[in-house]
Amino acid sequence: MTEKEIAEIRRRLKADKSNITHVRGCYVNENREIISEFNQSLTLSRQEETEKILAVLRKTLSGTLEKNLLNIEFDTRQVVEGEEHRLLMALRNSRLEDQEAVHALFEKIIASLTLDGGYLILLACDAYDVPYRSKDGERQEDASDQVFSYILCSVCPVKLTKDALSYYVYENKFRNVEADWVVAAPETGFLFPAFDDRATNLYGALYYTRDTAENHPELVEAVFRQPVPMPAAVQKETFQSILGQTLEEECRYEVVQAVHDELCGMIAAHRESGAEEPLAISKVTMKRVLNECGVSSARMDQFEVQYDQQFGAGTDLSPRNIVDVKQMEVKTPDVTIRVNPERGDLVETRVIDGERYILIRAEEGVEVNGVQIHIS
Repeated sequence: MTEKEIAEIRRRLKADKSNITHVRGCYVNENREIISEFNQSLTLSRQEETEKILAVLRKTLSGTLEKNLLNIEFDTRQVVEGEEHRLLMALRNSRLEDQEAVHALFEKIIASLTLDGGYLILLACDAYDVPYRSKDGERQEDASDQVFSYILCSVCPVKLTKDALSYYVYENKFRNVEADWVVAAPETGFLFPAFDDRATNLYGALYYTRDTAENHPELVEAVFRQPVPMPAAVQKETFQSILGQTLEEECRYEVVQAVHDELCGMIAAHRESGAEEPLAISKVTMKRVLNECGVSSARMDQFEVQYDQQFGAGTDLSPRNIVDVKQMEVKTPDVTIRVNPERGDLVETRVIDGERYILIRAEEGVEVNGVQIHIS
């Protein structure tokens, strides 16, 4: 799914737009035991309650594609005869009325997911009359040529609030508000099937993880029987480690800056082009950048070997997972400097009288602890 397709489904998750009539789920305690189950009608719920439930589901489609939102692909064998795909289809086709299928999914999630404390598993089913979109991009709301039926699952931690003092305006007095259990934002979840090219794709699903450093691979394996990509935060750390370890003494500030500039430039060009497909780069692209920076062939070969070992041969990476487009960071054990990525030229490294220095060209507007200073 692309960002536009995800946004299109996310916009539906409001009381006046979705066709979600009820939500099913269960509460799981810290011992992985189902304490209660529910099947709540949204048509009979108060509007503010319905909106809050839909807001929780909407957050399962939030975040950045390839960081928080990961496309999952099933192989042909799974779609034809796979038990995990058959379960997801049973949930979708029955609109969550298949009690046995619902319980089977609960059991898969509980057996594979480890969270601190209790949590809520929330399930919803929607049917979307997809508006026709002409070649010029105009939507025709009254012209639908297909229905996209899908299920949405959210796994939300349930947390205990603290006692608090509250002011009751109409009574003109303060009162204590006792601690209570509240549903937090989703930790993980998924949408099935995928909405690709604005149509149903039974060979795909969209998986959500709140934490870019932990995407719960055991849950993905249990529900989809597919490997999940390395978490985005881990991809960044791994890439940085490979770059530093393989280039060694050739890993100069200018090289790292050039890599950062190149990747940021690709991201900007991709955004300006309006391309819907996610941007991905290969090790070939990275070797080209390193070559342009004057890195030796021996070091580039070492980079290639480590890249294949850590990410897998032929694996492409999202540049947004390995660079921060908003800043560069220069760090020593005692000092951290954050640099506008467009002004990396202000920083340079030098050896003066045998001592290594980081030099920053200072023009105007230099402040220390919020106080503007003069350099003379």
